[in-house]
Amino acid sequence: FPGWGSQSSKVQIHHNTWLHFPGHNLRWILTFTLLFVHVCEIAEGIVSDTQMKSRHLHLFLPAIMGFVAATVSIVYYHNIETSNFPKLLLALFLYWIMAFVTKTIKLVRYCQDGVPFSQLRFCITGIMVILYGLLMAVEINVIRVRRYVFFMNPQKVKPPEDLQDLGVRFLQPFVNLLSKATYWWMNTLIISAHKKPVDLKAIGKLPIAMRALTNYVCLKEAYEEQKKKVEDQPNRSPSIWLAMYSAFGRPILLSSTFRYLADLLGFAGPLCISGIVQGFQNTTNNTNTTEKVRDPSNSYLSSEEFLRNVYVLAVLLFLALILQRTFLQASYYVTTETGINLRGAL
Repeated sequence: FPGWGSQSSKVQIHHNTWLHFPGHNLRWILTFTLLFVHVCEIAEGIVSDTQMKSRHLHLFLPAIMGFVAATVSIVYYHNIETSNFPKLLLALFLYWIMAFVTKTIKLVRYCQDGVPFSQLRFCITGIMVILYGLLMAVEINVIRVRRYVFFMNPQKVKPPEDLQDLGVRFLQPFVNLLSKATYWWMNTLIISAHKKPVDLKAIGKLPIAMRALTNYVCLKEAYEEQKKKVEDQPNRSPSIWLAMYSAFGRPILLSSTFRYLADLLGFAGPLCISGIVQGFQNTTNNTNTTEKVRDPSNSYLSSEEFLRNVYVLAVLLFLALILQRTFLQASYYVTTETGINLRGAL
């Protein structure tokens, strides 16, 4: 399926099938979260396995297969979306149902066996049940909105006006979430600019949402709303500041949220490095002691034991730094774009 879809996705970027399904961003966020939880599950299985006398591949091999399956699922979804063939999402919907049912059975079995909530494997399984359930709900929402199955009249989606204009080459609003975060869609322009100087024709026209007239109308409508609110109050005049906040407040709040998340992730570096240093000190101090071997019948690892592993902390440090830089550049981008639109409107 991904191989077939990869052929369908090799269409021009302005093709009228470049449309996002409902819940596009939510699906990508849930899939990224699922991949991270799978990484934690793999690490938990490997750490638990190293503390036993013999090898127990069942502790981490299923998690590796789940990671591969989650990766294939998002590639599969991307190819179906770019080819605008939602009927093939039924295969993905069936996979989410099976994954949800099997993980729920596993969680119920843990409860029957008396596995405490403090054990990391119990928490990971519970989180996966929630994630698979949410992904299943996203698929149901696509069926409900696009009406592509069990309905006589499927929804006809009209492509955005920008995609119908071959002169518009700014595609940030239309690409998938991963391409937005990494600006992958700009590779073609960057490569061509490396080969020869870029002219205005290669850059293209501004999209409608970033044109001065569009933002002027948006700001003017917000200002008119302010005028209506103060008509009965002769001592007050309409506020341009409130009008700007009403027209451009949401992207400003989004940029602030990204910046706060980036600042919070900045604490992960010192905490992980401190844990790594402390872990090596404990290893040095306990060199002459007997290594503790875990009983195979009690192979469950607690969150505290998991976070004391220096290799786990190193991986978490790496992921936290990547995520911090991603949120930081997203904050800069949204701020710059909002500033351009606001100046154009004024």
